[in-house]
Amino acid sequence: MPFQNLHIYRSLSSLPSPTDASLADKALTFLKHHPYLLNSISSDFTPEAASFLLLKSQNDQTLTLKFLKWAQPHPFFTPRCKCLALHILTKFKLYKSAQSLAGDLAVDTSDPRGDFVFQCLKETYHTCASSSAVFDLVVKSYAHLKFIDKALNIVNLAKSNGFMPGVLSYNAILDAVIRCKKPVRFAEEVFEEMIRNGISPNVFTYNILIRGFCSAANLDMGLGFFSEMEREGCLPNVVTYNTLIDAHCKSKKIDDAFKLFREMALKGLKPNLITYNVIINGLCREGRMKETNEVLQEMKWKGFVPDEVTYNTLVNGHCKDGNFHQALVLHAEMVRNGLTPNVITYTSLINSMCKAGNMNRALEFFDQMHVRGLRPNERTYTTLINGFCQRGLLNEAFRVLNEMVSNGFSPSLVTYNALINGHCMLGRVEEALKMMEDMVGKGLAPDIVSYSTIISGFCRCRDLEKAFQMKQKMVEKGVKPDAVTYSSLIQGLCEHSRLAEACDLFQEMLNAGVTPDEFTYTTLIYAYCREGDIKKAFHLHDEMVRRGFLPDVVTYSVLINGLNKQARTKEAKRLLLKLFYDESVPSDVTYDTLIENCGNIEYRSAVALIKGFCMKGLMNEADRVFESMLQRNHNPDEAAYNVIIHGHCRGGNIQKAYDLYKEMVNSGFIPHTVTVIALVKALFTVGKSDELSHVMANILRSCKLTDAELAKVLVEINHKEGNMDAAFNVLTEMAKDGLLPKSG
Repeated sequence: MPFQNLHIYRSLSSLPSPTDASLADKALTFLKHHPYLLNSISSDFTPEAASFLLLKSQNDQTLTLKFLKWAQPHPFFTPRCKCLALHILTKFKLYKSAQSLAGDLAVDTSDPRGDFVFQCLKETYHTCASSSAVFDLVVKSYAHLKFIDKALNIVNLAKSNGFMPGVLSYNAILDAVIRCKKPVRFAEEVFEEMIRNGISPNVFTYNILIRGFCSAANLDMGLGFFSEMEREGCLPNVVTYNTLIDAHCKSKKIDDAFKLFREMALKGLKPNLITYNVIINGLCREGRMKETNEVLQEMKWKGFVPDEVTYNTLVNGHCKDGNFHQALVLHAEMVRNGLTPNVITYTSLINSMCKAGNMNRALEFFDQMHVRGLRPNERTYTTLINGFCQRGLLNEAFRVLNEMVSNGFSPSLVTYNALINGHCMLGRVEEALKMMEDMVGKGLAPDIVSYSTIISGFCRCRDLEKAFQMKQKMVEKGVKPDAVTYSSLIQGLCEHSRLAEACDLFQEMLNAGVTPDEFTYTTLIYAYCREGDIKKAFHLHDEMVRRGFLPDVVTYSVLINGLNKQARTKEAKRLLLKLFYDESVPSDVTYDTLIENCGNIEYRSAVALIKGFCMKGLMNEADRVFESMLQRNHNPDEAAYNVIIHGHCRGGNIQKAYDLYKEMVNSGFIPHTVTVIALVKALFTVGKSDELSHVMANILRSCKLTDAELAKVLVEINHKEGNMDAAFNVLTEMAKDGLLPKSG
């Protein structure tokens, strides 16, 4: 409770009044023999009696603790008495009890700067033969409560009065500064003052500073303190490394994080579960899911059992990576081990099912959340609403919205954008506009996504006038059009055969500093192909490459189609195949160079070209690109194998498809369900029974989910009975539900 007009009592070295001494003695007797009688004297008990009792029993820990338990709720237990008690508790090394009492003192005492508390501590210091540790403890309590200025003032008062607060005080203040997210420069100043006062920082000091700078996205300063601590002979511990590894992961420097991870062993430090979880999280952020399996195996080999953080991180990572089956496997393993998936994990699983268009499965996970006592959050509801909107199921979307609102969540901007998109996809743009008005009425300002969605909706409905009016309105509202906005309008103009205006808008886009994306270029390339201007189409293709955008499968399909329409198949092959050989397209940029220095984006473009050829049935050309990758020592990945196997299945070269399938499996890859189902259908069609049985056995063996057992039995029975249509149907449903590897 706050105390008004606080004043300092007379020195404790003076004798108490006979009445106070008598009360103290009576209380001591009651404490020892009749504690139930204590309340009979509480109304007469005074602060002086309490102080005298504390001093008299200061060497009896049990008696002191009994008295404090009785005294704390009563008004006679004043801040001065509490300070006396702090000295005694600290002397007994009962730091937890002392810190709790110091916290009460900090909160209940009206003491703006901490001067009064310090004065009380100072006056009672020698009476209890105390030590400077009491000041550390009080400073730590103030800092824990984020009373940073008071904590600093007590440190300064202690120094000026001949007491020396230790490293514990400074560490507590530094920690509070970091937790309160104060400027890190303030933390540096506290650290510099600490050094000036001759206090040697310890590993906890450096860990706090490293954490602070890393949290402030200043990894270089964090590393600077890491180097300094090693120079000063202060050995880093596992917390130091965990902090730096996490910071590197968040800065997308996962390889440097791995170096620190391996360096720990050289320093004689053993990683703990947190270390492994941080590394796994970093790999998941970068989409390097294959490596997470290696880390997980190492972690288990070292004796660590994955916890909820491990599983939740991996399930989320596999969901983002599109490997829904593996996410389900880990989810099942997690539940089997008695661990509970969190709301974020379920939201990821729901999102994956929504992306796969499997809304029934998404609702199953949504229901599981309720069964497990988990409360869906705003993002969970919005994910489900967006899933229904993407499928054009607006009634279901609004049902989820109503549940969301009834559970106390307000629709966010993202929620409204999902609903606006759902209306536009069904051609109900005017209703989408009403949704936007409703959003504004709720105090939410439409963003670039809101406007671009409406503009795209009008373009799809071939109402370009309203689309351009909406563009004008968004500019007036201070929202700048982005690549999606311009691309939608350019596509709309191209579909109306207004290519000249589309090119003018493209130029406006460039002048506005908006970078075109693959969709923008492909739209214009398609328009030029349709107009028969192949030269201009390839000019845009070259420009696209020069700007760092590599064509995707749609772009290639458009170019191949444009050339084929003009019966220039040879030219199509020549122009596209030169991308992998010696001619430059354009100057200074060759696909030969790109393949030689193959990164993820460039590699995807190579796969896109293979897919472009496969889609047009040009399998010889697809094989040539595939082989060129091998010749350049770029081993095909799962995507390349999936595309070319599927292409050969469609093209009728089933033996080649099967050979590539075996090669793929032997390379340790798991074919996507779309590929493998296409292969089994093709093998069945041409009567290759042995090969079909081999592939079917592989499929069912690779499926380890308990949920899939019944379906596997159905597939086996139908396969044995030759009822392959039924088997294919079950496999397709299994794939749809994510029960097969590389499906969902």
